[in-house]
Amino acid sequence: MATRRIPAQELFDPAFLDSLASLRLVAGRVAPRGRHAEHRSKDLGGGLEFRDYRPYAAGDDLRSIDWNIYRRLGRIFLRLFEEMEDLPLYVLPDVSESAWLEESPRIRAGLRCALAVSAISLNQHDRVGVFPFAEDLRVAVRPRAGKRRVFQMADELAKLEPAGRTDFQASLRTFGHLRMRSGVVAVISDFFDPAGIDAVVDALRRLRHKLLLVQLVRPSDAEPAVQGDVRLVDCETGVGEDVSVTPAVVSAYRQAYATFQDTLGRFAQSRGAGLLRLDVEQPVVPQLAALFEGGRLSV
Repeated sequence: MATRRIPAQELFDPAFLDSLASLRLVAGRVAPRGRHAEHRSKDLGGGLEFRDYRPYAAGDDLRSIDWNIYRRLGRIFLRLFEEMEDLPLYVLPDVSESAWLEESPRIRAGLRCALAVSAISLNQHDRVGVFPFAEDLRVAVRPRAGKRRVFQMADELAKLEPAGRTDFQASLRTFGHLRMRSGVVAVISDFFDPAGIDAVVDALRRLRHKLLLVQLVRPSDAEPAVQGDVRLVDCETGVGEDVSVTPAVVSAYRQAYATFQDTLGRFAQSRGAGLLRLDVEQPVVPQLAALFEGGRLSV
């Protein structure tokens, strides 16, 4: 198969990154044992922002005792402060064969979106890793922090190539086995899988992370411009099927697609996940910014 990479210059330019500067990904609480950054941790320790009191226990740090309370009440309490830690971001772009097809391939918008969310997190001192998937998932960029890593991120994304058919179950099972610290998983895909949307949702449900779902869509997904007697060929498996596209067939397709969209939407709502339906034929950043109400996306 000939190499069909997306050139780095199509993914990155200074104006593209400047347009992301005002966007922030905010967590209600992040998992403990991370590195110091900008998100509130579930840990209470020696941070800067006061959170609560608790009674003294043997072995506690004497420097945390609130002596004013002791003088007034004769009881020993500790002052607890909120730790500020990083929010790991794990970016999972779909690199299956179908993403690279058509005149405006979904992969171009998908990789620009992957770079955008990576840049937003890196600007917040968060760790970002990239895990492309298709038949299975692999580690392309291990999670690390550093604002300047956005250039490396663009280079690594530009190296990605088509990787066969889509299998959410196998790919997300592999990701689960990596046992990453709890964070945000950004899945960027059309969410089409031969096993069906129920299998996709089942695989997503097993992820014990906050979720950001970016669905790569185009107008023809809902309204295909196909009619008459045609032979449809699956671009990932090569399997063909002769079909007579009648009004009844189009109606059945529309209903199936509406069910597909509704299933994904209801799952996102049930998990409190961000869901962006990204039109791959339109600029990425304005659509992404719409998800960040007031410049912030809470997960």
